[in-house]
Amino acid sequence: MRSTILAAVAATTIAVPATGQALPGHASSAEDRDSVSITVYNQNFGLVREIRTLDLSSGRLNLEFGDVASSIQPETVHIRPLGGRPLQVLEQNYQYDLLNPQKLLEKYVGRTVTVYRTNPSSGEEQAVTAEVLSVNGGPILRIDGEITFNYPGRFGFPEMPDNLIAEPTLLWQLDAPGGEQQVEVTYLTHSLNWKADYVMVLNEDDDAAGLMGWVTLTNQSGASYDGARLQLVAGDVQRVDGGMRPRESRALAMDELMVAGAPGFTEQGFFEYHLYTLGRPADVVNNEQKQVMLLEAEDFGVEKRLIFHGATHYYRGQYGQVTSNQKVGVFLDFENSEDNGLGMPLPKGTVRVYKRDGSGAQQFIGEDLIDHTPRDETLRIKMGEAFDVVGDRRQMDYDVISSCVSESEWEVTLRNHKDDDVQVRLVEPVGGDWEIVSASHPYERMDAWTFSFVPEVESRGETTVTYRVRVRWC
Repeated sequence: MRSTILAAVAATTIAVPATGQALPGHASSAEDRDSVSITVYNQNFGLVREIRTLDLSSGRLNLEFGDVASSIQPETVHIRPLGGRPLQVLEQNYQYDLLNPQKLLEKYVGRTVTVYRTNPSSGEEQAVTAEVLSVNGGPILRIDGEITFNYPGRFGFPEMPDNLIAEPTLLWQLDAPGGEQQVEVTYLTHSLNWKADYVMVLNEDDDAAGLMGWVTLTNQSGASYDGARLQLVAGDVQRVDGGMRPRESRALAMDELMVAGAPGFTEQGFFEYHLYTLGRPADVVNNEQKQVMLLEAEDFGVEKRLIFHGATHYYRGQYGQVTSNQKVGVFLDFENSEDNGLGMPLPKGTVRVYKRDGSGAQQFIGEDLIDHTPRDETLRIKMGEAFDVVGDRRQMDYDVISSCVSESEWEVTLRNHKDDDVQVRLVEPVGGDWEIVSASHPYERMDAWTFSFVPEVESRGETTVTYRVRVRWC
């Protein structure tokens, strides 16, 4: 049935020789694939590369190339003969006017159909002939000279319209040498996507962790790729919006791909991006999510930091108590290096962190997003806010020196209700031109706009940091 429909479409949409005779037609499906590889980008598109063996007649012919993605970008399609035999592409068409009840009715506007209705008294099915006048908002029919709508029953159609197809298909007019020939077809398609997710388990002392990285691949392209060579590209690839038609929403099925002992991903630099290649063939089925392990690392070094942030506008006006019982942020820092037990460039994704409680049960303690991170870079993950460490910030003095210069004196009190001593980094983004006039603790100039203190706060105790700063902002 499908081949008949597609042959009719090809005959009506592709040019014919000058003699007026129809060109020979050939059809190719996924069964003709010798191999397929897909490269998926984490920007919701992918590159598909197929090699198929075709048995073609000699001379000009029409080729129906089926089982392609419904989200294909037709302008990106490239066909290339393999083996050195010449093959010339004269014309290419992409057919996506797909067969469905609404489309079928639309094609029969102005024509007659048969409507079958069950007689409620006898239970027998009765047939009536109806002319389809319109399908806007539902079928409007003329039956026995009367115009009606909402007529109950099922529709019967005498034939399949030539310009409807069962699935998206590439149609080529070729000039071929004849016989069996391998061709390579490549194209870009939307609705192929992947993302990285990481599971991090922190040790009891919060100074080391293990990390597992997972790739979640989503295929909503409208085609399946069995036994595909799978590659992933991580990076921000420049794309031009081509105005692709919107795709239909589809339900997703979850299929976890995890084979014990099977080779996982290997990584390599590629242009200014990173390429991850799966070491085994994978079935990438349409409307499916697939999870594959990306990396695994054990016992790498981690540093927990408690950070209490200020704000730039504090130094531009006169205040009293600025904050009271403000929470202190909790962060985990670690270096993505081989010396630290890591070192693979990490694609952007979500890191979810767990830790075992006193009974040994693993508990979730926070999550954060990371961007694409090359090796030998330091990552900082925010876990949340500390429960037992809080701070107050109070302005003790404010003097106006001139129209855009002021001095202010600050008192920051940090309280630790834990059973262990802690260090808290006090970060002050002062802005403008600034100078510390006096301070109770040593400070560090972090950059042109920021300075910080790192005081110790004893168990169940408190520490007060005082300083005076002169600021000029014009």
